[in-house]
Parts: sequence; C-alpha cells; structure tokens
Amino acid sequence: MDVEKIKGGPYGIAEGPIWDDSRQVLLWTDIMSGSVFEFSPKTDCVKPIISNAYSNAVALNESGLIIVGQKGVVLFDEGTLSPLADRIADEPLKCNDAIADAKGRLLFGSLYYNEKEPYVLGKLYSMNPDGKIDILDEGFHHANGIGFSPDNKTLYFTDTAVRRIFAYDYDIVSGLAKNRRVFVQVPDHEGIPDGLTVDAEGFVWSAQWYGGCIVRYDPSGIIERRITLPVLQTASLTFGGTDLTDIYVTSAAHRVRLKIAPAGYDHEAENAGGSVYRLNVGIKGKIEYKATLKISDKGG
Repeated sequence: MDVEKIKGGPYGIAEGPIWDDSRQVLLWTDIMSGSVFEFSPKTDCVKPIISNAYSNAVALNESGLIIVGQKGVVLFDEGTLSPLADRIADEPLKCNDAIADAKGRLLFGSLYYNEKEPYVLGKLYSMNPDGKIDILDEGFHHANGIGFSPDNKTLYFTDTAVRRIFAYDYDIVSGLAKNRRVFVQVPDHEGIPDGLTVDAEGFVWSAQWYGGCIVRYDPSGIIERRITLPVLQTASLTFGGTDLTDIYVTSAAHRVRLKIAPAGYDHEAENAGGSVYRLNVGIKGKIEYKATLKISDKGG
C-alpha cells in the first residue's frame, strides 16, 4: 500500500487531525509549537492558521473551530481566540482529544499535566451548546482518542495509560454515556492506543504510538487489519478526501519516553515521526459533526 508524506513539518507532536468536508481541508495541531495547521489537497498547500493555541486537538464548530488543550476549550472565530471553558474545575488537567456529536455537543477528555500539583485522574466531559459542562465519566489516566459509531448509539473512548479503548451506550437525546465496557485491550508487546476514528461501516481505527501502525477493529473489537507506517510514533488519524476514502495519519518527531512503551522499544530510533501521511484504503469514512458552541452573553 502506498503511503504518501504530506509536505510540511517536521512537527514536534502532530495531533488531533480532522477533515472539514465543507471546505475540503485537513486540520491538525502541533502540540509542541502550539500552532494549528491546514492542508488543502486541491492546492497541495500546508499553512499555519492559528499560533499560540496550546492545542491538543481541533474540533469543527458551526462558526469557527474549537481548540482544546492546556487552556481548556477555546473558540477560534474570525481570527480571534475566545475561551469557552477555562482550566476545568481548577484541577491540574489539560483537555485532550475531542469530537462533536449529532446534537452539537462537544465531548472531550482530560489528563493530568502539572507535576507541581497532586496527581488527579482525568474525566470525560460533554459541553452543551448552552455552555453547560457535564461529567460523563471519570477515573482516566490518559484520556485520548474518541469517536462515535455511525448510528450514534456507541461512544468509543481511549485511556492510553491502561492500553484500553472503552465503549459506552450513548443516548444522543440526553447526551449521557452509560454501560462502560472494555472494547479493546491492547497487549503489552504492542504500541499504545492513541487517536481514534470510526469509519462508515462502524469499524474502529486506532493509531498505535510506539507501534508504527494503525489498526482497524470490527464492532466486536477483533482486529480486521493492521497497516504498517514508516514511523513509530503514530499519533492520530482521520478520514478525508473528496470521497472520504483517504486516511490521514499524524506522527511525532519529539521522542516521548513513557514507561508503558513495549519492552525493547528503541527510543532513539531515527524513524520516530514528525510528518503527516496519507493513504487510500478504499473504505469510506464519516463526515464529522460540527459543534454549535458560542460565546455566551456573559463573555464565555
């Protein structure tokens, strides 16, 4: 299978890719530089569109973009960054991967990041269009990849530190997630599960950091295929292109040394990563929903 490197980079940690189907562009963030980038396949051009965003991921919004990261949840609209939710509950947590649901809510996770404060576990949040934030679940060490099944009845959510992808029953009307269960337990000798997306057939795709691959799981959690990539620190992925059959995969040049790396992993390997890659798998993805968040009359 041909794997094409998109121009641009290297990026410290390229993360949170999402395809804006209405504009036919790919968006992603570089956690290390704090910038958000945009790639147009039509012009074959990459350009930074936001600086100093301190973003871990990008989500689509009806007006502008949603940035989640160290500064909480931020709206980027008409060239201006406006906070929607500051550091969550004043805890030493930063927001990580995010996705909108079919009702315009924004779902996102959090993880501990400030070593000067006592360790706390992360949470899974839902931010409603009216600005209200609900805690859907908690007790996570490293909240990560998140996605919905095509019928919106199943929510998938990753905790990288325990090598698990969870599944929930999701009620699109109430926005509640119930019946958490282990969808996938990644073995210790493999890479760790990072970013996640779901295709139109309901199969779950997970990027394996340290594993140099992306993995497709069927709806029961069984591996359907594994695609090897030329870099080891594969961070996240999303479908894109005019017919949504391209997969874009982000990766990281910055070497992250986690204790949960598989035994024998070479942290000094030259092919750590740092680029964005594109491959066509002949499988159709889904158009991602847009959140409907906005600045409140009180200013955020």
